Amino acid sequence: MTRLTTSLREFTPMNNPRPGRVIERLKRSGFSQFARFSAFRLSQRMGARFSWRDFDLPLRPSDLMESGSLDLDHAPALSGPLRIGWVCTAPGPGSGGHTTLFRMVKGLEERGHSCTLFLYDHDSNDVSGRIATVRRYWPEMEADIRSATPAIDGVDAVVASSWATAHVVAALARGPIHRFYFIQDYEPYFYPRGELYSFAEDTYKFGFSNIALGNMVAKRLQLEAQVKPDFTVPFGCDTDIYGLQGFGDRPPRNGVVFYARPNADRRGYLLGRLAIELFHERHPEQHIHVVGDTISGWTVPTINHGRLSPAELNVLFNRSITGIAMSFTNVSLSAEEMLAAGCLPVINDSIMARADLTSEFALWTPPAPKNVADALSRAVERSDLETNARLAALSVRRGWGETQRQVAEAIESVCNTGL
Repeated sequence: MTRLTTSLREFTPMNNPRPGRVIERLKRSGFSQFARFSAFRLSQRMGARFSWRDFDLPLRPSDLMESGSLDLDHAPALSGPLRIGWVCTAPGPGSGGHTTLFRMVKGLEERGHSCTLFLYDHDSNDVSGRIATVRRYWPEMEADIRSATPAIDGVDAVVASSWATAHVVAALARGPIHRFYFIQDYEPYFYPRGELYSFAEDTYKFGFSNIALGNMVAKRLQLEAQVKPDFTVPFGCDTDIYGLQGFGDRPPRNGVVFYARPNADRRGYLLGRLAIELFHERHPEQHIHVVGDTISGWTVPTINHGRLSPAELNVLFNRSITGIAMSFTNVSLSAEEMLAAGCLPVINDSIMARADLTSEFALWTPPAPKNVADALSRAVERSDLETNARLAALSVRRGWGETQRQVAEAIESVCNTGL
């Protein structure tokens, strides 16, 4: 196995860029990346030297692998209950990707398999401080929890859950272990074209058993990475939590919900903010609810809820008429969760987002502020709000049981045959 470490250990100063190139970088990468770039350049002018920690690499350089150099041990066929490891970064409250992954863990546990959660921290081998968060926010999962470093061992199979953890599995999983990759999005799209894009894309060629969540991921793997997934499993919707509440127990619906993720470009924070400002000019009587990250500096009044639990989100969705569920890669889980609660999601229209959401009550719109504001306005101006809410709730998929079953059967089939 070859690790890509040499060029990342330290960096030396380079020449200052031309002003036009700085402006172009700002347009391409957004403010947060531009700020890091500016700090980098300033330090260069001061004669500083650089290590990999000055960049956005989400793993240790010693764990960065190359697909062309991997020589994975062949794993034997197994029978009976399996010992399955699941590798992920430490989650924060409300993380949708972790929630979906942990549902799969629970599904394997319910089939009699023993699961271990391997948390990866690129700064420390000690993850003891992160365990309480997992236990508090995902109490239904019984898996043991330990660090992925310095080694992943003691299991029959191991599942990577992101491009960074795929590198970790390739680097640290010891012995003849069955290796899987649960792919929830086409993660190269999270970055501009460059080294991180390439590092992410290369993971699909590691030779793991790739399990694609949804049609969008399966299609992108084939079109972009020229890799056919071994398994494609369907999306679900957590209808145990998200659903209509009693109509007599709440006031009439009002307002818009916006899930704010300023540092995740694929969630369209700037687009949503500009659209809401236009919408508020037309409908100042409608409340603007912001959930997720803390926001400031808006020109319109907002109700800032911060991080909410799924049950609290369901209450808010039941009180609201519409919401913004932007995603420029795979469709956001919040879109169908809104629908389940009778809240109509406004989504940027794209073939990728449409691949896994077919409800006729989703409000698709071209991704421009006026278009999004128009869609929000159409939603709140309807005269049949409650009827529409009921029909929208009936249009969603029911639960995650089918996804759990198919993921479990994929892992079992590979381990049982030794493929």
